[in-house]
Amino acid sequence: MGWVTTGDVAEFLRKAGDFLRAERARNTVLLTVSETMRLNPGHYAAGHRGQARKSGPLFGWWANGDADGAVRGAFMHTPPFPVVLSAVPAEAAADLAATTLAGRPLAGVNAHQEPAATFASAWSERTGCGVEVHRRTRLYRLAGLAWPDPRPGGAPRVAGDEDAALLTEWVRAFSVEVHEAQAADHAAAVRDRLSHGGLTLWESGGTPVCLAGVTRQVAGMVRIGPVYTPPRWRGRGYASAATAEVSRAALAAGADEVLLYTDLANPVSNSIYQRIGYREVEDRVVLSFVGR
Repeated sequence: MGWVTTGDVAEFLRKAGDFLRAERARNTVLLTVSETMRLNPGHYAAGHRGQARKSGPLFGWWANGDADGAVRGAFMHTPPFPVVLSAVPAEAAADLAATTLAGRPLAGVNAHQEPAATFASAWSERTGCGVEVHRRTRLYRLAGLAWPDPRPGGAPRVAGDEDAALLTEWVRAFSVEVHEAQAADHAAAVRDRLSHGGLTLWESGGTPVCLAGVTRQVAGMVRIGPVYTPPRWRGRGYASAATAEVSRAALAAGADEVLLYTDLANPVSNSIYQRIGYREVEDRVVLSFVGR
Protein backbone atom coordinates (compact mmCIF):
# COMPACT_ATOMS: atom_id res chain seq x y z
CA MET A 1 0.00 0.00 0.00
CA GLY A 2 2.80 2.44 0.83
CA TRP A 3 2.35 6.07 1.90
CA VAL A 4 -0.99 7.88 1.91
CA THR A 5 -0.95 11.65 2.46
CA THR A 6 -3.45 14.29 3.46
CA GLY A 7 -3.56 17.95 4.39
CA ASP A 8 -6.54 17.23 6.66
CA VAL A 9 -5.34 16.68 10.22
CA ALA A 10 -8.69 15.19 11.27
CA GLU A 11 -8.35 12.51 8.58
CA PHE A 12 -4.77 11.88 9.66
CA LEU A 13 -5.85 11.31 13.26
CA ARG A 14 -8.70 9.01 12.16
CA LYS A 15 -6.33 6.87 10.12
CA ALA A 16 -3.12 7.00 12.17
CA GLY A 17 -4.35 7.92 15.65
CA ASP A 18 -4.47 4.39 17.02
CA PHE A 19 -0.95 3.71 15.73
CA LEU A 20 0.38 6.90 17.32
CA ARG A 21 -1.36 6.38 20.66
CA ALA A 22 -0.09 2.79 20.92
CA GLU A 23 3.37 4.29 21.60
CA ARG A 24 2.35 7.74 22.75
CA ALA A 25 5.69 8.67 24.29
CA ARG A 26 7.70 7.88 21.17
CA ASN A 27 5.11 9.74 19.08
CA THR A 28 4.66 12.70 21.41
CA VAL A 29 5.51 15.38 18.84
CA LEU A 30 3.24 13.91 16.17
CA LEU A 31 0.38 13.66 18.65
CA THR A 32 0.70 17.06 20.29
CA VAL A 33 1.25 19.06 17.09
CA SER A 34 -1.61 17.35 15.25
CA GLU A 35 -3.93 17.94 18.22
CA THR A 36 -2.93 21.61 18.28
CA MET A 37 -3.74 21.89 14.60
CA ARG A 38 -7.05 20.08 15.04
CA LEU A 39 -8.12 22.56 17.71
CA ASN A 40 -6.51 25.63 16.12
CA PRO A 41 -6.18 25.13 12.35
CA GLY A 42 -4.82 28.63 11.81
CA HIS A 43 -1.79 28.10 14.06
CA TYR A 44 0.43 26.34 11.52
CA ALA A 45 -1.48 27.62 8.49
CA ALA A 46 -0.51 31.16 9.49
CA GLY A 47 2.71 30.73 7.58
CA HIS A 48 6.17 32.12 8.06
CA ARG A 49 6.72 35.48 9.63
CA GLY A 50 7.83 37.77 6.78
CA GLN A 51 7.82 35.02 4.15
CA ALA A 52 5.43 33.73 1.53
CA ARG A 53 3.99 30.31 2.26
CA LYS A 54 5.23 27.76 -0.26
CA SER A 55 3.42 24.72 1.07
CA GLY A 56 0.95 23.92 3.78
CA PRO A 57 1.11 21.23 6.45
CA LEU A 58 1.09 17.66 5.20
CA PHE A 59 0.49 14.41 7.08
CA GLY A 60 0.76 10.79 6.09
CA TRP A 61 0.63 7.16 7.17
CA TRP A 62 2.29 4.03 5.84
CA ALA A 63 0.93 0.50 5.53
CA ASN A 64 3.10 -2.29 4.21
CA GLY A 65 0.43 -4.21 2.31
CA ASP A 66 -0.63 -6.64 5.06
CA ALA A 67 -4.07 -8.11 4.67
CA ASP A 68 -5.34 -6.07 7.59
CA GLY A 69 -4.06 -2.81 6.06
CA ALA A 70 -2.71 -1.75 9.46
CA VAL A 71 -0.79 1.50 9.78
CA ARG A 72 2.92 0.86 10.38
CA GLY A 73 4.31 4.40 10.33
CA ALA A 74 3.45 8.10 10.11
CA PHE A 75 4.94 11.48 9.28
CA MET A 76 4.14 15.16 9.65
CA HIS A 77 5.54 18.20 7.82
CA THR A 78 4.66 21.67 9.10
CA PRO A 79 6.95 24.13 7.28
CA PRO A 80 9.36 25.67 8.16
CA PHE A 81 10.08 22.81 10.57
CA PRO A 82 11.71 19.50 9.55
CA VAL A 83 9.69 16.45 8.65
CA VAL A 84 8.87 14.46 11.81
CA LEU A 85 8.92 10.72 11.22
CA SER A 86 7.74 7.92 13.48
CA ALA A 87 9.60 4.64 13.76
CA VAL A 88 9.42 3.07 10.27
CA PRO A 89 11.44 0.55 8.28
CA ALA A 90 14.30 1.99 6.23
CA GLU A 91 12.56 1.29 2.93
CA ALA A 92 9.53 3.32 4.00
CA ALA A 93 11.74 6.27 4.96
CA ALA A 94 13.55 6.10 1.61
CA ASP A 95 10.28 5.96 -0.33
CA LEU A 96 8.90 8.94 1.59
CA ALA A 97 11.91 11.06 0.64
CA ALA A 98 12.35 9.85 -2.91
CA THR A 99 8.73 9.86 -4.02
CA THR A 100 6.03 10.97 -1.60
CA LEU A 101 7.55 14.31 -0.59
CA ALA A 102 9.19 15.10 -3.93
CA GLY A 103 8.84 18.79 -4.74
CA ARG A 104 8.26 20.01 -1.18
CA PRO A 105 10.78 22.41 0.38
CA LEU A 106 12.27 20.44 3.25
CA ALA A 107 14.56 21.90 5.90
CA GLY A 108 15.46 18.50 7.32
CA VAL A 109 14.17 15.39 9.05
CA ASN A 110 13.56 14.51 12.71
CA ALA A 111 13.58 10.74 13.28
CA HIS A 112 15.32 7.80 14.88
CA GLN A 113 18.88 7.34 13.67
CA GLU A 114 18.41 4.68 10.97
CA PRO A 115 15.28 6.04 9.25
CA ALA A 116 16.70 9.58 9.52
CA ALA A 117 19.89 8.53 7.76
CA THR A 118 17.99 6.59 5.10
CA PHE A 119 15.57 9.46 4.49
CA ALA A 120 18.41 11.99 4.26
CA SER A 121 20.40 9.82 1.86
CA ALA A 122 17.42 9.46 -0.48
CA TRP A 123 16.64 13.18 -0.28
CA SER A 124 20.25 14.13 -0.95
CA GLU A 125 20.44 11.78 -3.92
CA ARG A 126 17.27 13.30 -5.39
CA THR A 127 18.06 16.97 -4.74
CA GLY A 128 21.84 17.18 -4.52
CA CYS A 129 21.69 18.87 -1.10
CA GLY A 130 24.16 18.32 1.71
CA VAL A 131 23.22 16.79 5.04
CA GLU A 132 24.36 18.00 8.47
CA VAL A 133 23.55 16.90 12.00
CA HIS A 134 21.52 19.73 13.49
CA ARG A 135 20.80 18.20 16.89
CA ARG A 136 20.80 14.89 18.73
CA THR A 137 18.01 14.68 21.28
CA ARG A 138 17.00 12.42 24.14
CA LEU A 139 13.45 11.80 25.25
CA TYR A 140 12.88 11.57 29.02
CA ARG A 141 9.86 10.36 30.98
CA LEU A 142 9.03 11.49 34.52
CA ALA A 143 9.47 8.50 36.84
CA GLY A 144 8.93 10.22 40.19
CA LEU A 145 9.02 13.95 40.83
CA ALA A 146 11.73 15.30 43.14
CA TRP A 147 11.94 19.03 43.88
CA PRO A 148 15.35 20.68 43.48
CA ASP A 149 17.30 20.91 46.71
CA PRO A 150 17.93 23.61 47.65
CA ARG A 151 14.75 25.06 46.22
CA PRO A 152 15.31 28.56 44.80
CA GLY A 153 13.49 31.59 46.11
CA GLY A 154 10.35 32.78 44.42
CA ALA A 155 7.15 31.11 43.26
CA PRO A 156 5.41 30.02 40.07
CA ARG A 157 2.33 31.45 38.43
CA VAL A 158 0.45 30.46 35.30
CA ALA A 159 1.04 33.13 32.65
CA GLY A 160 -1.84 35.17 31.23
CA ASP A 161 -2.57 37.36 28.25
CA GLU A 162 -0.89 40.31 29.96
CA ASP A 163 2.41 38.41 29.70
CA ALA A 164 2.18 37.78 25.95
CA ALA A 165 4.80 40.35 24.88
CA LEU A 166 7.41 39.11 27.38
CA LEU A 167 6.67 35.47 26.57
CA THR A 168 7.00 36.08 22.83
CA GLU A 169 10.35 37.77 23.40
CA TRP A 170 11.59 34.86 25.51
CA VAL A 171 10.30 32.15 23.15
CA ARG A 172 12.03 33.93 20.27
CA ALA A 173 15.25 34.16 22.28
CA PHE A 174 15.00 30.46 23.13
CA SER A 175 14.57 29.60 19.45
CA VAL A 176 17.64 31.63 18.51
CA GLU A 177 19.68 29.99 21.25
CA VAL A 178 18.78 26.43 20.21
CA HIS A 179 18.93 27.20 16.45
CA GLU A 180 15.30 26.40 15.69
CA ALA A 181 13.26 27.74 12.77
CA GLN A 182 13.51 31.52 12.95
CA ALA A 183 10.65 32.02 10.49
CA ALA A 184 8.17 30.46 12.91
CA ASP A 185 5.39 32.67 14.25
CA HIS A 186 6.37 32.84 17.92
CA ALA A 187 3.53 35.19 18.85
CA ALA A 188 1.00 32.68 17.48
CA ALA A 189 2.69 29.87 19.40
CA VAL A 190 2.46 31.90 22.62
CA ARG A 191 -1.21 32.71 22.06
CA ASP A 192 -1.98 29.04 21.54
CA ARG A 193 -0.15 28.02 24.72
CA LEU A 194 -1.91 30.75 26.73
CA SER A 195 -5.27 29.44 25.51
CA HIS A 196 -4.83 26.26 27.58
CA GLY A 197 -2.70 27.56 30.45
CA GLY A 198 0.40 26.05 28.89
CA LEU A 199 2.99 28.63 30.02
CA THR A 200 4.22 29.14 33.57
CA LEU A 201 6.53 31.88 34.86
CA TRP A 202 8.77 31.50 37.87
CA GLU A 203 8.98 34.84 39.66
CA SER A 204 11.53 36.06 42.19
CA GLY A 205 10.71 39.24 44.06
CA GLY A 206 7.80 39.80 41.69
CA THR A 207 10.07 39.66 38.62
CA PRO A 208 9.70 36.87 36.02
CA VAL A 209 13.00 34.98 35.84
CA CYS A 210 12.16 31.73 34.03
CA LEU A 211 9.60 30.26 31.64
CA ALA A 212 8.40 26.66 31.39
CA GLY A 213 5.84 25.46 28.87
CA VAL A 214 3.68 22.36 28.57
CA THR A 215 1.68 20.97 25.67
CA ARG A 216 -1.99 20.10 25.72
CA GLN A 217 -2.74 16.73 27.24
CA VAL A 218 -3.20 14.16 24.47
CA ALA A 219 -3.81 10.45 25.10
CA GLY A 220 -2.99 11.00 28.77
CA MET A 221 0.42 12.47 27.89
CA VAL A 222 2.00 15.93 27.96
CA ARG A 223 5.44 17.22 26.98
CA ILE A 224 7.37 19.93 28.81
CA GLY A 225 9.01 22.69 26.78
CA PRO A 226 10.28 25.20 26.12
CA VAL A 227 12.18 25.90 29.34
CA TYR A 228 14.04 29.21 29.18
CA THR A 229 15.91 31.35 31.69
CA PRO A 230 17.40 34.65 30.46
CA PRO A 231 21.20 34.61 30.84
CA ARG A 232 21.32 37.10 33.73
CA TRP A 233 19.25 34.77 35.94
CA ARG A 234 20.90 31.45 35.16
CA GLY A 235 22.69 29.26 37.67
CA ARG A 236 20.18 29.85 40.46
CA GLY A 237 17.97 26.76 40.04
CA TYR A 238 15.02 28.54 38.46
CA ALA A 239 14.78 26.19 35.44
CA SER A 240 14.74 23.12 37.70
CA ALA A 241 12.02 24.64 39.89
CA ALA A 242 9.88 25.80 36.96
CA THR A 243 10.14 22.39 35.29
CA ALA A 244 9.23 20.64 38.53
CA GLU A 245 6.22 22.93 38.94
CA VAL A 246 4.77 22.35 35.47
CA SER A 247 5.44 18.63 35.88
CA ARG A 248 3.54 18.65 39.18
CA ALA A 249 0.68 20.62 37.64
CA ALA A 250 0.46 18.22 34.69
CA LEU A 251 0.17 15.23 37.02
CA ALA A 252 -2.45 17.07 39.09
CA ALA A 253 -4.43 17.74 35.90
CA GLY A 254 -4.59 14.02 35.18
CA ALA A 255 -1.64 13.32 32.91
CA ASP A 256 -0.18 9.86 33.48
CA GLU A 257 2.90 10.43 31.32
CA VAL A 258 5.02 13.60 31.47
CA LEU A 259 7.79 13.83 28.88
CA LEU A 260 10.49 16.21 27.71
CA TYR A 261 13.30 16.35 25.15
CA THR A 262 16.85 17.51 25.79
CA ASP A 263 19.74 18.37 23.53
CA LEU A 264 22.41 15.73 24.07
CA ALA A 265 25.06 18.40 23.50
CA ASN A 266 23.90 20.16 26.69
CA PRO A 267 25.03 18.08 29.69
CA VAL A 268 23.69 20.66 32.15
CA SER A 269 20.06 20.31 31.09
CA ASN A 270 20.32 16.52 30.92
CA SER A 271 21.62 16.34 34.49
CA ILE A 272 19.05 18.85 35.77
CA TYR A 273 16.10 16.85 34.50
CA GLN A 274 17.48 13.57 35.79
CA ARG A 275 17.87 15.10 39.27
CA ILE A 276 14.18 16.02 39.41
CA GLY A 277 13.04 12.56 38.39
CA TYR A 278 13.19 12.18 34.60
CA ARG A 279 14.52 8.95 33.08
CA GLU A 280 15.75 8.12 29.56
CA VAL A 281 13.37 6.70 26.96
CA GLU A 282 15.08 6.97 23.55
CA ASP A 283 17.25 9.11 21.29
CA ARG A 284 16.45 10.88 18.01
CA VAL A 285 18.42 12.96 15.55
CA VAL A 286 17.50 16.09 13.57
CA LEU A 287 19.33 16.29 10.23
CA SER A 288 19.42 19.54 8.24
CA PHE A 289 19.48 19.79 4.43
CA VAL A 290 21.87 22.44 3.16
CA GLY A 291 22.86 23.84 -0.25
CA ARG A 292 22.19 22.31 -3.63
